[in-house]
Amino acid sequence: MSLKLGNLLDNLTGKRLKTEEIAQEKFNVFWGLPIMSSDAISSVAYAGEEILWKLIPIIGILSYNYMLYVSLCIVFLMFMLTFSYRQTIDAYPEGGGSYIVAKDNFGRNTGLVAGASLIIDYILTVAVSASASTAAITSAVPALLSHKVAITLILIIFLVIGNLRGIRESSKLFGVPTYLFIFSILFMILWGIIKVHFGGYVPKPVYNVPAVSGEVTWFLLLNAFAAGCTALTGIEAVSNGVPSFKEPSQKHAKTVLLLLSLIVLMVFGGISYLATLYHAVPNSKVTVVAQISHQIFGGNIMFYVIQCTTAIILIMASNTAFTGLPLLLAFIAKDGYAPRQFTKRGKRLSYSNGIIVLGVLSSILVIIFKGDTHFLLPLYAVGVFISFTLSQFGMFTRWIRNKGRGWKYRAVINGVGGLLTFITTIIIGVTRFKHGAWIVFILIPALVYIMLKINEHYRKVAKQLKLSVDEMPKKVNFSEQKRYVIVPIDTLNKSFLKALNYARTISKNIIIFHVSIDGESTNKLLKKWDEYDIDIPIVVKKSSYRSVIGPLVKFIESEEYYAGPEDTVTVVIPQFVITKWWGNILHNQTALLIKTILLKRRNIAIVTIPYIIDEC
Repeated sequence: MSLKLGNLLDNLTGKRLKTEEIAQEKFNVFWGLPIMSSDAISSVAYAGEEILWKLIPIIGILSYNYMLYVSLCIVFLMFMLTFSYRQTIDAYPEGGGSYIVAKDNFGRNTGLVAGASLIIDYILTVAVSASASTAAITSAVPALLSHKVAITLILIIFLVIGNLRGIRESSKLFGVPTYLFIFSILFMILWGIIKVHFGGYVPKPVYNVPAVSGEVTWFLLLNAFAAGCTALTGIEAVSNGVPSFKEPSQKHAKTVLLLLSLIVLMVFGGISYLATLYHAVPNSKVTVVAQISHQIFGGNIMFYVIQCTTAIILIMASNTAFTGLPLLLAFIAKDGYAPRQFTKRGKRLSYSNGIIVLGVLSSILVIIFKGDTHFLLPLYAVGVFISFTLSQFGMFTRWIRNKGRGWKYRAVINGVGGLLTFITTIIIGVTRFKHGAWIVFILIPALVYIMLKINEHYRKVAKQLKLSVDEMPKKVNFSEQKRYVIVPIDTLNKSFLKALNYARTISKNIIIFHVSIDGESTNKLLKKWDEYDIDIPIVVKKSSYRSVIGPLVKFIESEEYYAGPEDTVTVVIPQFVITKWWGNILHNQTALLIKTILLKRRNIAIVTIPYIIDEC
C-alpha cells in the first residue's frame, strides 16, 4: 500500500530532484513574467469592477467619467512603485522584499510587521483569486453557481499540486495560460474600441444603469480609489523572489517588473476604458468583463475564450502567492521567527511546507466567506499597502544613512513612493475599516506576537543546549554506574521476545514490568510466563484506574526501585508495525503513548523495537 501511495505522490508531484539541480529550477524572463506577475495582471479582472461597485450605486451614469480619473491615479501609483522596487532589487539582491528592507533599516519589530502584513495578503491573494476565478466560470455557466465553494477548493488543490512539482514545471504549467489571457484581453480591448469608434456600434448596457441618487464627493472618490488599488497587489512579489531568477537575477527581476507595469497599464487601462464605453454594471451573478466581452463578441467562441482565460488567469494569480509566501516564510524562519520546517526544501526543491500551509489557510478562508470575492476584498490590499509603506520608507532611510552614488535621486523616488503608499494605506484603512478591514488590524499584531513567541522558544532551547567553550564533558565512571533496563509487557508474544533479546545485549539488570488492569489477563500472562520458563521475574503493579503510564513512572521513581542520577535507565518498548496504513487504526498504539509521556523525563532513555507484521 505504501509503495502504491508513493507512486501516486510521485505521479502528482514528480520525481525527487538533487540539491545540485536547483540552478536549473530558476526562472528566465519569459517564464518568470507570468509566474511573478500573474497576481497583478489578473487583478484587472476585478479591480475595475470594484471601482464601479463604489460609484454606480451613488452617482449612476456619471460613474464612467470618474472611473477613468480613478484608474489614472492607480496607474500613476503603480509606476511609482515600479521605480521604487527596482531600487529595492538593486539594494537587496538576496530577496525578501519588505520584510528584509524593514528589518534592516527599522529593526526587528518593524520587519515582523511587514512580514505579517505580507503573510496575510498572500493568503488573501489565493482566496480572492480562486474565488474570482470561480465567479468567471459561473458567469459563463450559471448552473454551477450553487457549487462555487467546491469549485474554488478544487482549484486551490490543483495549485498546491502544481507548485509542489517545482519551480520549472510550475512555470510552464501556469505560464502559458497567463500569456493566453494577456493576448485575448488585448484583442478584446482593441476590437471593442474599433467596434465603437470605427464600426458605428452603439453599446446597449446588459443591465440598467441606476439613476443619479447622490453627489460626487472626495470620500466617494477615495473609496473607489481604495477599491481599485487591488490592481497593485502582486508588485511586491518580484522583489521578494529575486533569488528565484536565473543569473543575472537582478537584471532579470527588473526586466520582469518593468514588463509587468506595461502590461497592467494596457490591460487595466483598456478594460476601464471599455467599461465606460459599454456601460457595464457590476452585479453578483455576471462579472463586468463577462458583460463587456458578451457585448463585443456576442455568444460566439471568443466570449467563451475570454471567460475561460479570465478564469485561468485568476487562479494563476494565486501562483504569485505560492511563489512568494513560501520564500518569505523561509526568510522569517531562518531568522528564528517561524517554524524551521519552512526553511526545508521538498523533494522538488520547492519550499513545500509553505505551499501546503498556504493552501490549507486559503481554503479555510474560502469556506468561511463562502467563496464570495465581494466579502473577501475589503480585507484585501490593507496588508500589502502596509508592507509597501514600510518598504519604501525603509529604502528612503537606507539612502539617507548610507548615501553613495545618486543617493538623492534614489531617496526622492522612495520618499515619494513611501508618502503615496502611506496616504493610500490610510485611505484603504478608513474606507474599508467597517467592511472587514478591522480584522487585518487585529491579525497583524497577533501574528507578530506569535512570531516573537516562536523566537523566544528557540532562544530558550538554544540557551539550554549551548556548550560553553570552557565546559568539559562530564567524566563518568561507567564501571560503577548501574544500567537498568525495563521492558513493559502486556502479552507474551514474538514482539515482546524481540525486545527482551535486545535488552539482554545492553544490560544484565533487566526488569519485566506489567501493569495489571484486568486480573484474568494478568493470570494468563503469568501462567504463560512460567510455561516458557524465562529466567527473569515479572514485576506486577495493579492499576485501579486502568492507567499504564502512571504505575510505570511511579515505579521508576519509587524507593522500591531506585535509580540514582548517575544511573542509566533504559525503557525498551516492543512495538509491532502493520505494513498497511489502515491496520494501525485497529490497534491501541500503547507504545506510542508510553513514548510520548516518557520523553518528558530527563533520566530515562527510550528504545523502540519494531516487529513488522506483513498482511496479505
